[in-house]
Amino acid sequence: MDIIEKPVRRIDVPIAQKANLTLHEAAAYFNIGEKKLRQLTEGDRCPFVLYCGSKRLIKREMFQSYLEKQFSI
Repeated sequence: MDIIEKPVRRIDVPIAQKANLTLHEAAAYFNIGEKKLRQLTEGDRCPFVLYCGSKRLIKREMFQSYLEKQFSI
């Protein structure tokens, strides 16, 4: 008896509607280099980072608020 697997449906959500962004997506959205994003998110207590396993995600709204308060990065 063969097990029939259902095809996985991929749903593409626009970046502006995502709650969390990958480094690549955040770099494109905020126009900041991935290297700079890694530097900004290295701290253990960084409030706008969420780890999913080893994957580093940027909390979009929190990071946007952080950037609005900064003069330079």
